[in-house]
Amino acid sequence: MLDRRGDRVVAVTVDDDAVELHRIDVAAADLIEWMRGHESREHPRWVWSDTTEWYPALLGRGIRVERAVDLRLCRRILRSAEAAAGSRLAAARRDAWDRAPIASAPDSGTTLFDLSAPAERSDPLDELRLQTEAVAQSAQRGVLALLLAAESVGALTAAEMSHAGLPWSASRHDEILTDLLGARPVAGRPRRMEELVVRLRELLEAPDLDPDSPERLLRALQNAGLPARSTRSWELKEIEHPVIAPLLEYKKMARVLTANGWNWVDTWVHEGRFRPVYVVGGVVTGRWASDGGGALQLPHQVRGAVVADPGWKLVVADAAQLEPRVLAAMSGDAAMARAGRAHDLYEGIVASGAVADRSEAKYGMLGAIYGGTTGVSGRVLPRMRRAFPAAMALVEDAARAGERGERVRTWLGRTSPAGRGEGYDETLTDEARARARTDARSWGRFTRNFVVQGTAAEWAMCWMGALRRRLWQLGEGAPSIAPEPFARRPHLAFFLHDEVVVHAPAELADRVAEEIRSAAADAGRMLFPAAPVEWALTVAIVDSYDRAK
Repeated sequence: MLDRRGDRVVAVTVDDDAVELHRIDVAAADLIEWMRGHESREHPRWVWSDTTEWYPALLGRGIRVERAVDLRLCRRILRSAEAAAGSRLAAARRDAWDRAPIASAPDSGTTLFDLSAPAERSDPLDELRLQTEAVAQSAQRGVLALLLAAESVGALTAAEMSHAGLPWSASRHDEILTDLLGARPVAGRPRRMEELVVRLRELLEAPDLDPDSPERLLRALQNAGLPARSTRSWELKEIEHPVIAPLLEYKKMARVLTANGWNWVDTWVHEGRFRPVYVVGGVVTGRWASDGGGALQLPHQVRGAVVADPGWKLVVADAAQLEPRVLAAMSGDAAMARAGRAHDLYEGIVASGAVADRSEAKYGMLGAIYGGTTGVSGRVLPRMRRAFPAAMALVEDAARAGERGERVRTWLGRTSPAGRGEGYDETLTDEARARARTDARSWGRFTRNFVVQGTAAEWAMCWMGALRRRLWQLGEGAPSIAPEPFARRPHLAFFLHDEVVVHAPAELADRVAEEIRSAAADAGRMLFPAAPVEWALTVAIVDSYDRAK
């Protein structure tokens, strides 16, 4: 375990039998080589306060850590986990260990670990003891320990992806934007967008229209006699009028310009790399978030700018219908597991006879997981309940629990925040009870989704963790412009919920594809060792990201 003490670092050797064996004081100037030596010889499980504080500086000096425990991330999970509710940690007062998720950014070049900064937390050794005790006394010791390990490995992976970066061609990005929007303007809108503005003003007879203002756009639509209730694209598509097509086209262009236009390239792409800034556990379900750069919302229009280095390839893998497969495994629904033996689970649902076509299968499943009760979802849900009773019962039980104000858990024990159940309080007035019931139903939709989305996030972390290990074991290939320690090694370069991008030497690309599939099977066995669910993947070896689909 590492702890900052003034201008020195204290290393404490720990194991399962004796939390403290001995201490070693290491001067800051000697720490890098000391850690490099221990990592290469012993591959210890480092325990530190926060991966985002310690690891970027190590990566910047070419040191990859195989294993680590992130005490801050683990504290957040254990603090709210129902399985650890009776522990001393759960009852402890809130302190600096409880701070919100932090972005995993590349090394900024600041003083190593900021050793001069005053300590904000209690002794990490005391925190480690609290966490070890909470897991040992929990009602779900095995799965909770797996969740903490997966979260900590996720933090290492996030820091490594930010360090290595996603290969990005600024010149190709400029070509894409120019084709889509027109040449980069010195001021104002690009040419093609300005031409659409002129067209919109003519069609709506609104010479001063600013389509970037939702309020002014909605007023112009209504003044033209259109039944617009908002400027949301999905609502506009329901209106028949010549202005709708150019308006939707303008909105699409505006999104690209705002989120990934020339200013974005200037800010986020340097030396041939886009370095996403991930926030591990940034969403309450355990999904990652991003801190600037829009890493988790990379639109298809600009993916052609993601170009492998010369002599290297991008190996892109997408987990097919991950959340429905997770639901089948969690619920033990044999019929849904059989449907998932098809590479396209939705086609498997059609083949089961539950629904008429793939569209009904998709909307029915989305309705089950996200609580849709209208349209196609509402129409096919009764058939889905008859065909897949165990799976539907699991999400509906989670929804009812949320409506009652109860908490629900993912497969590995991440626990939802407390909800509100005032709709069941008979002391309230009829009006207050009706309002509370509406809130309760909304919370029920959240808890319905929480158990599935959160467990899918756990599967994805285990997938990436297994893949990270397998990629390192493949060894080295041709050099790239990636920084050390990844200049010659295949490495994870991008992650998007159920999709990964590996940057790999061309001669190792086929083996990387095999390891990606093996890692998915590893993740399935880790979480659901007895479930007959197939974890289907779509894997493509390409030169640019847009070629993957």
